[in-house]
Order: sequence, then structure tokens, then C-alpha cells
Amino acid sequence: MSKVNLDFSIVEKARESAKNIVLDTQEFIDKHTTVSVERTILRLLGVDGVDEFGVPLPNVVVDSIKNSNNGSLGMGASYYIGNAMINTGLTPQEIAQKVSQGELDLCSLKEHDIFDVKLKINEIAVESTKQIKENRNKREEFLNEYGDKSGPYIYLIVATGNIYEDITQAVAAAKQGADIIAVIRTTGQSLLDYVPYGATTDGFGGTYATGENFRLMREALDKVGKELGRYIRLCNYCSGLCMPEIAALGAQNRLDVMLNDALYGILFRDINMKRTMIDQYFSRIINGFAGVIINTGEDNYLTTADAVEEAHTVLASQFINEQFALVAGLPEEQMGLGHAFEISPDVENGFLYELAQAQMAREIFPKAPLKYMPPTKFMTGDIFKGQVQDALFNMVTIMTGQKLHLLGMLTEAIHTPFISDRAVSIDNAQYIFSTMKDLGSEIEFKKDGIMCNRVNEVLNNAYDLISQIEKDGLFKTLEQGKFAGIKRPIDGGKGLDGVVIKEAMYFNPFVDLMLDKELVARKELALGGNC
Repeated sequence: MSKVNLDFSIVEKARESAKNIVLDTQEFIDKHTTVSVERTILRLLGVDGVDEFGVPLPNVVVDSIKNSNNGSLGMGASYYIGNAMINTGLTPQEIAQKVSQGELDLCSLKEHDIFDVKLKINEIAVESTKQIKENRNKREEFLNEYGDKSGPYIYLIVATGNIYEDITQAVAAAKQGADIIAVIRTTGQSLLDYVPYGATTDGFGGTYATGENFRLMREALDKVGKELGRYIRLCNYCSGLCMPEIAALGAQNRLDVMLNDALYGILFRDINMKRTMIDQYFSRIINGFAGVIINTGEDNYLTTADAVEEAHTVLASQFINEQFALVAGLPEEQMGLGHAFEISPDVENGFLYELAQAQMAREIFPKAPLKYMPPTKFMTGDIFKGQVQDALFNMVTIMTGQKLHLLGMLTEAIHTPFISDRAVSIDNAQYIFSTMKDLGSEIEFKKDGIMCNRVNEVLNNAYDLISQIEKDGLFKTLEQGKFAGIKRPIDGGKGLDGVVIKEAMYFNPFVDLMLDKELVARKELALGGNC
């Protein structure tokens, strides 16, 4: 039974409308690819490194196909690499190096039968997916050895700009009690249409997401985890113009959590909506297969719009993100749907509204490891008041069973947290999680009270919004600015020139290898066989 007297008939109607929105959008997604999807395929086939000018080889190869007068990226990188392998006997990495040196033109080679090309590519694709599966199994082995936490995961960030300093801070945070370390990306990386290479020490406001940085941090967390007898999860960001590429690098280096929202890049980074929709699909297939928990970004709505008036947009987006994830084969148990404790402290009964919103999310998405974000918008620099705000946030988490708990900092709005600030915040959270451990299961809420009325108001408003989106379509809705009050034109934003229509012979071997066959069949049925 619902503690907040939820009308589950409305919940199911909203979920069905969200499903229809996603299936409608999926028809567009299935007909297109992007430069970032094709670069991801190359990375999964083993292409890595940079040319003499520091340009990543996946970019070099994709650009050579896209800009060729003899080829079409709509055929897919898999086709050109597989065809080149038959012609030359070289590996994908060797082919990429020859392309970068101007010694090989992929679009001028003798064309082989598509069946033979698929067979050749599939040999490598199978091995690549095996490696990702082994990483997933390795995570499970650690969890079986150390056990896993039943309560909220304490989620801490590091953001020095220098991967080696990040490691020092991450190890300290783990020793203080952190369960998840999130390495914040350097400012603006989501707008780069390439993934930087190697270990980096010069990020601003965060550290570059690179394959080597992932590897170094994973190695350090495994080492300290062994010392502590706990598995420390690693989080990074695969939003932005390289969304699927970073998802692939995360899967190859055993990241555990990824920021991966269907709408975030469109709304908050002005990335073209067509590009984002296509990229998020493949990125979520990879994350689903790798056992990665995705974090969605609905909490960001409340940093730009009012948390009381626009609460329903958070719920509507959660429904939509859930359905996009399901279509990509990502189970509910890996959906860290996002929300935040962002109502102004000056709002009378604001704590009741926060508690109602969190309880509602917990009941609507019972299997999801919800990601709950701390107060930031109304943190003033008064550390004493900030500590109280964070304590209230911690209380909501334990009372409503939130799972991924990004720790609030008493020095929010002053500076990047010191190690000592984190220690104080961890003590705050651990004290409340312990002393209030079973409070949520001990209390009931007044059926016609403030919380129950608030929840049904938010739910009904969310359903009205989703019903309108179902009529208008997601692209038109984003143009109208119904999420976070931000309008985006369908053919505006960054990255549109990287969207490509698929040719009839296009294939991506990793979709078949990573996506559950039953789910593919259900999607084809829902789309009328046009998948």
C-alpha cells in the first residue's frame, strides 16, 4: 500500500504515455547514426590512441569516411573496417593507423559481400563484449567477497583537475566512509566532440574523462577497497557529444556508475536534440550490458526552475528516462533516476514537500536505486545553517529509502570541499542513517494531509504534462521549453552535423551482442516491425 495515498491508476497511465513518447522517438533513433556512435564502435573494436597531431584515431577514421567523396558514413564504420580487414589482413588498430598516416583509403577498397564483412567484424566484436562481461563478473566477485551495503551509498566527488591529486583525495574519501567516488569532469568537456587521450593534470573545475584516467582511478579504488574490505564504486559522466564513447571507455575500465540522461545535454549544454537522442540509446545499451548504474539529471531542473512549482516536470522526466532506459535493455535495478532536495528553506512546510516528493519517487520506481542530490541552490555560505539543511536532506534519504546519496557539504557556496569538510559531512550522514535507520518503516502519513495532497497534485500535473508530450512529440515539447523553462530548436544546438541517416546495409554488431534479444523483439512489435 502507498504511504502517501498514490493513485496507481494515474501512475500506470503516465507510464504508458511515457512509453508511447519513447517508442515514437525511437522510430527516429533507429533510422540514424552519429559520428560519436561510429567512433564508439571503433573503440569497441579496439581502436585507440592519437595521431601525430594528438587527434584521437577514432575521430580520424570516422572523419575520413564522412568527408570522402567515395563513401558514406551511413554505411557504418563496422562495414568499412570489416571490409578493410578482408582486403588487408590487418587489425582495426593497424587499419586506423594507416588511415591516419594517409596510407589507406577505406572508401576506395574493393567491396566484399556484406555477409562476409559481418562475419569478420563479429569475431572481434564478440571478444570485445567478452572483456566487458569479464569486468562485470569481476565487480560481482568483489561484491561477493566483501558484501554490499544495504542502506544508502555515500557518494562523494573529487574535482581537482589533476588525476593524480584526484586519486589522493578519492582514497582519503574512501577511508572516511565513501561508497561511491564521482570524478567530476573538467568544465566544458561535454561540448568536446572528441575524447582526450591519456592521463591528464590540467582540468578546470574537474578532471578530463579519459580511458587512462578511468584506469588509474579504478586501480587506486580497488587497492584501497582491498585494504578496507569494501568495494568502492567509481562514477563519471557520459553525457555530452561523446556520450556513447565515454560509456564504452567506462565499460572497458569497470566503472560502476555513469551520469547518463536522455535530456540533460539538450537542456543544459545546448547539444542538438536529434544527436542526443541517438547517442543516449547506444550509450544505455552499453551501460546496461556492463552492469553500470546510470544517473539521470532531473535534479538540474530544480536549480533553474522553482522546486515547488516545477516538481511535476521532475516526475515526468523520470518516467521518460525510465522508458528510454528500458528500450535500451537497461533494467530498473540500474536506473539511478535523479531528484533533489532543492526547496527554499523559507517555504513553510518545505520539509514535508521534500519528504512527499522523495516518498513518491520511491513508491513509483520501487526497484530503482534512486539518486538523491543535496541542497545547493539555497546554500548561502552560512556553514551552520548549511549543516542543518544537509541534516534534513539526510533524514529524507533514510526515511524514504534513497540509494545513491550525494553527500551535502556544509561549505557549499564557499569553496571546493576540503577533506576535513567531507569528514564532517560523512559523520553527519552516518549518524542520521544509524539513529533513524528504521524510522521510515515505523511511520505512516495522514491520508488527507499535506504530504498526500501534495503527492497527488504533483502526480496529476506530471500526467497532464506527459499526456501533452504524447500528443505533441518529444522534439516539439523540447522546442516549447516545458522542461526547466529552457527552449531548444530542433535543428539548433551543437553536434547536428554529426547526425547521419543509415544506409540499407548499415549494421552495428554491438547492438545485437549487448541488447537482450527478447527486448529487441518486443520493441519491433511495439514499433510495428520497423525496428
